[in-house]
Parts: sequence; C-alpha cells; structure tokens
Amino acid sequence: MYKNNNEAVSPVIGVILMVAITVILAAVIAAFVFGMAGNIQKSHVVAATAQRTSSTTVTVTYQGGQDAGTLQSIQWQVGGSAASPGTPPGAVGTGGIMIANATSGTVNVGSSGVITTGAPPVHVTAIGKFADGTSQVIYDSNL
Repeated sequence: MYKNNNEAVSPVIGVILMVAITVILAAVIAAFVFGMAGNIQKSHVVAATAQRTSSTTVTVTYQGGQDAGTLQSIQWQVGGSAASPGTPPGAVGTGGIMIANATSGTVNVGSSGVITTGAPPVHVTAIGKFADGTSQVIYDSNL
C-alpha cells in the first residue's frame, strides 16, 4: 500500500516566505540608511483666504501660520494669470503680488487687498515664495 507524504510542503513554503520578508525589510532599511528617501521637501505651513466681495472683485487676506516668518511674497493669480489690483488695491500690487514688509522682509500677517476678477466662477490661486528659495501653493479655489 502506497502512503502519500506531504509533510515537507508546509516547511518549504514557510522558509520561502520568511526569506522574502527578510529581503523586503533589508531593502527598506537600506533605502533609509543610504539616503534614497532624502529628497523629500519640507512643506511650509501658512494660510491665505479669499472672499468674493462683488461680481468682479475678491478680497484676499494672508492669515499667517507656523512659517509666517519666512514668507517673502504671495503671487495671486486669477485663471492662471497674474491678478490685477482692484480699487482700492490695498496690499496687492502690480502683477497681483502681496509684497513683504521692507523692515521685516516678510509679508505682514493680516495683510489684505482687493483683486479684480471676471464674473463668477473664477479660479483663484496664491503662490507663496519663501526665504529658503522655495515656492508653494498656499491657496487654490474656485470663487
């Protein structure tokens, strides 16, 4: 009488799985040790708001945040183009830029201004430029 012996199947599969897990863990640890994951940029924490005040104007305000001391300017855009200052222009100058305070070198928290837009809805974006040379979108919405 022939007896079927399947005892070796489970240990072999177990060893293969353990070797695979070990190789994956070694690859992940090597990536961190050798700096392969080191090119991740830090995100700046600041906030800006925009509120439609009429059918053709939007009031924009810089709210500050954790990295408020490093924000040098904000470029406001409407539909992908530089925003036009409204009346009165407030802190938003030519080209839709909210410029840094001459003394501190940073945009004052609470700075606000009016930009001219088309009829609603329009896509309003604010791009912040920081002291470390980086740029980041800090506001993006349809108004």
